[in-house]
Amino acid sequence: MLRQLQAGVAILEGPDLRYSFINDRMRELVGEGQLGQRIADQPGLLSSTFLEVLPRIYAAGEEYTAKACACGPHHCYDLSVQPYHDEEGKVAGLLLLAVDVSEQEVARQRAHELALTTRHLDARLRVLTETAPLITYTVDANGKTTYASPQWYRFTGQPPTADLTAIWPLLIHPDDRLRVLYEAEFARRAGAGWNFEYRLRRYDGAYRWLLSRALPEMHPPDAPVYWHGALTEVHQERELSEARRRGEAELRFLADSIPELVWTASAEGLVEYYNQYTLEYTGLTKEELGPTGWVGLLQMEEQAAAARRWVQSVASGTEFEGEYRMRRHDGVYRWHVIRARQLSDGSGLRWFGTCTDIEEQYRLRQVLQTQYDELSRAHHNLDTFVYAASHDLRQPTNNLRGLFEELRRSVTFADPEQALMLQMVDGALSQLDSTLIDLATTIRTQRQQQEPIEILDLALVLEEILLVLRPEIMQRGARIDVLVQEAPGLRYSRANLRSVVHNLVSNALKFSHPVRPPHIVLRSYLTAEDQPVLEVHDNGLGMHIDDPLHPVFQLFARQHPHVDGTGVGLYLVQRIVSSQGGHVSVVSTLGEGTTFTVYWTVPTT
Repeated sequence: MLRQLQAGVAILEGPDLRYSFINDRMRELVGEGQLGQRIADQPGLLSSTFLEVLPRIYAAGEEYTAKACACGPHHCYDLSVQPYHDEEGKVAGLLLLAVDVSEQEVARQRAHELALTTRHLDARLRVLTETAPLITYTVDANGKTTYASPQWYRFTGQPPTADLTAIWPLLIHPDDRLRVLYEAEFARRAGAGWNFEYRLRRYDGAYRWLLSRALPEMHPPDAPVYWHGALTEVHQERELSEARRRGEAELRFLADSIPELVWTASAEGLVEYYNQYTLEYTGLTKEELGPTGWVGLLQMEEQAAAARRWVQSVASGTEFEGEYRMRRHDGVYRWHVIRARQLSDGSGLRWFGTCTDIEEQYRLRQVLQTQYDELSRAHHNLDTFVYAASHDLRQPTNNLRGLFEELRRSVTFADPEQALMLQMVDGALSQLDSTLIDLATTIRTQRQQQEPIEILDLALVLEEILLVLRPEIMQRGARIDVLVQEAPGLRYSRANLRSVVHNLVSNALKFSHPVRPPHIVLRSYLTAEDQPVLEVHDNGLGMHIDDPLHPVFQLFARQHPHVDGTGVGLYLVQRIVSSQGGHVSVVSTLGEGTTFTVYWTVPTT
């Protein structure tokens, strides 16, 4: 029977513990030891520590069991030692029983490792769930809360000793309580998860919107027993959604209240919304208007062009605007301005458009345009008449001057004031001739304002002007300094530039101081805003800038009557510069000189 046992058996006799019996299973452990041989001489795979214990067991006569002893690199045995006695009751030897538990030990070690891994994973999962900004929980099939993360207690302010199952329904907002309890109960009975929002009372008494999600723990074919879920605060998102919903409702109410056609379209350009006034104006329903309703309301000959422009705007994202005739509910076509702009926000691209009735403005604009055209023609005719009259009147003036010169040579007057009379007549004729010349120049200058704009070399243009004025410059012994290095170029009309500079320089020469030769400085530069500037400075007579009786730039205004002139030059300068969007400033001191500063404004076309 001992030989057939599945466990190793050996009998050790006497205090020397010699083998007296070894079955085959024990030989796998101790080797091919001979009977009568001491176990210490043939231990096989038994450890030295175990061999040291055997004599003490023999001497004590007590049983000893060693669990899962490592015997060799790959085997583990449960070793049991039991003393046996002779007829006199003395210990005669030891019965050694060895059971191979290698597989069980491997399984036990694996189970231990799995338990450690599970413990680590559980600890990691608990850390994750308890540090995440949400409340995790577990409930069973009866609705009992078996676990809640620490966030629950921090959020609600409840003590850890509170009964979660009893306290949770009491913290739900009364308006949400019945719905939440019903939905949770229905999901547990159906073995499904749930997803709903409700208001839960916080530690400070405020109700906050939370999103509750849970899924059942499935072990088919058994019904689920536990549901694991999380509570996430969505209060701000809910309030933003409510605010947006209210804002959209208010905007829709506003759009429906204003007397203007308002519509919105998708990113593809298909109309999704018409306000109430659009339906009333057109007499059509939203279904009848369709996604391209406003295009179909236009005049037949305008529809294709408007549709092409709309498609181009949708493709490029550029603003749409145009004037079209749109059909009213009574069949009458009225002019409208149709505008649409693209808005990009978190909800995607959308188009917002309006159709504004401008029938009255359009007709008024036509009337004004007609009147403007008539006034323009009348103004042109008047300019032509004045120019022709000033030109034609010069010939009679020249004839009068010739007759006067002939009378002066051939006729004598017995009048003591003869010389004064002749001088007055001569001055009147000269002034009449100058006035006619200036009048013609004014008309010609107004016409030159329409001349083309070009890039001008300022130094070259100033040189041409000074060349024309050279006789007068030589006569007066004037010195001219031209400083254009800071801004050598100017985009302007050549004729207008020549007229402005010619008038300013000729005035500086004409009104020079009698006791010193004229010194004129022409300087160009750029302002901090890159605006080109021309400065004309002289050392002449100067003038009263704030003289109300003789404004600087008023037509025919003169501050130095003793100098020949008509008061037209500065008026022309101011008119030319201001007509192009610029302006002229002047600084002057009587007896010292004057500085004119011309701020050019470069035209955009």
